[in-house]
Amino acid sequence: MPSRELTAAVEAAAAAAEVIRPFYRSALAVRTKADDSPVTDADVRAEQVIRAALERHCPGYGFYGEETGQHAMQQSHVWLVDPIDGTKGFIRGTPYFSTQIALLRDGALVLGVSSAPAVEELAYAESGSGAFLNGERVQVSAVAELSQAHVSTGNLKSLAASARWGRLAALIGRVARIRGYGDFVHYHLLARGALEAVIESDVNILDIAALAVIVREAGGLCTDLEGEAVGLGTHSVLASNVALHAQLLAALRP
Repeated sequence: MPSRELTAAVEAAAAAAEVIRPFYRSALAVRTKADDSPVTDADVRAEQVIRAALERHCPGYGFYGEETGQHAMQQSHVWLVDPIDGTKGFIRGTPYFSTQIALLRDGALVLGVSSAPAVEELAYAESGSGAFLNGERVQVSAVAELSQAHVSTGNLKSLAASARWGRLAALIGRVARIRGYGDFVHYHLLARGALEAVIESDVNILDIAALAVIVREAGGLCTDLEGEAVGLGTHSVLASNVALHAQLLAALRP
């Protein structure tokens, strides 16, 4: 039976979807935030309804939102929320945006919901309970050879300027297939066994916290490119099945 927190997060994501849908592929007013990223009324209103739903079910929890920042971060339970992950694509009318909601409990990520209303995908997971996509339990693949691996990349700008760029080029020559699905898409594919690894840089924890829980509960591993656990300061990702994770880390080590 889902926990009170998971019920709250799924309800909050559904409420956000109702707010977001009328804005999708419409004439959007776009503003630029202090960090030079875009924001729309859809982002702001979706975060408002998410926060209201979470507070209704779980009063007193901390909240860290993409649009409203950090609140009560000293609490043992903190929600991490990106109302529209993929705002740049959303503005351009591409369907690969999502709502990301995760729960941090005593410093550990324990719950994740990833809702993609334009493609009608809902993934969720809770520690110890497995991962689900549209109600069906999912599992990462068992592929154990790099030569058979399908790998997806995203947000590679900082990686391109690092010593790892050459290592990535060498790795590409060793795997079966390379794609750049990006955003929530490649994590959902990884969790259901349709590819073996995701490599990203230039990420914010709000982008990937929920997805890290989903990958983990689907039987995979999610770390940064140094092999460290995903946390509030994470800016890169290597997510994969267990069989390939160490090989991929070694291959990408500068």
